Amino acid sequence: MRKSARGLRGLTIGLLLLAMLAVTACGSKEGSGGNDSGASGDKTDFVVGYLNVMDDAQAMLAYEAKLYEKHGLNVKMQQFKSGTDLIKAMVGKQVDAGVLGFTNAVSWASKGAGVKVVGGAQLGFHSVLVKEDSGISKIEDLKGKKLASQGQGSTADIVLNGVVLDEAGLTNKDLQMVYVDPAQAIQSLASGAVDAAFVFEPYDSIATHTMGAKQIYEVGKVWPFPCMVVITTDENLENNRDAVNQLLDAQKEAIEMLQDDPKKSAALIMKHFVDSDTMHSHHGGTIESVDVIKQAIETQVFNWDITPDQMTRMQEISDMMKSQGVLEKDVNVKDIIDLSWQDQQ
Repeated sequence: MRKSARGLRGLTIGLLLLAMLAVTACGSKEGSGGNDSGASGDKTDFVVGYLNVMDDAQAMLAYEAKLYEKHGLNVKMQQFKSGTDLIKAMVGKQVDAGVLGFTNAVSWASKGAGVKVVGGAQLGFHSVLVKEDSGISKIEDLKGKKLASQGQGSTADIVLNGVVLDEAGLTNKDLQMVYVDPAQAIQSLASGAVDAAFVFEPYDSIATHTMGAKQIYEVGKVWPFPCMVVITTDENLENNRDAVNQLLDAQKEAIEMLQDDPKKSAALIMKHFVDSDTMHSHHGGTIESVDVIKQAIETQVFNWDITPDQMTRMQEISDMMKSQGVLEKDVNVKDIIDLSWQDQQ
């Protein structure tokens, strides 16, 4: 059956929004710079690195809701293309702290870098999306198919290989892997260039609303793990611990706001993800963009603390990294975690 002009328009608008997301999420390596949060006064200057993804919502919300300022920080937000770029800037003293994948701390600590995980942020949400009429209903059906996912060695790639495919009795050799950013993965799925896409939010929510993609798997429901954490340097902990604690206080309050009032939170951070108040639904008609972002928030599990069970899961991920050749030597994750702030809560 031919798609109606209205349906095609909805798909086109959705893809344009995804293309825009690709630009914002993959901005320059040096970051966007941003603006300082309020007058400096006696507040401590602090540079916070982040990725333009829903996993980092608490970092963005703390800025947009002026929570950093409330807790005594004069924050400059700096956006990065990837966690790898962010942690390089952190080790290079261009960034004081950031919200990024736990695997970055493991990789750099294994090389001798003085970095520490100081707080929680988000439990991993990564979903496998397919077209509604694809005939694919479970991970086992992906054998021989094209799957778009993030780059090799990324958190997504490590979990895809070590959990998603492994539990289905597959390896990445059984599939045709296409390594691209999440926005391009969704565009490739829409065009038929790939059969499935492994993505995170808000790409999942936008794709399901605007192009009728179907979710067949979400790793957070099957194997919850600490994906995003707050990382800083040993030097900052030694010389600027009060500021690190103020950062964690602000992000804790932001996480509570995300949990208690997702609609208000969505309205504050929506501009990071979309540039229009409405989106065209694949069913016809429009949907409020803030409702799509609210849904993306509600799919997440944000957490400011790190539990013993999560530390065990972190060690499992570190061991996966070693077995997959990402690490040259074993890393004891307890050596790279500092929960001094958490212990005071």
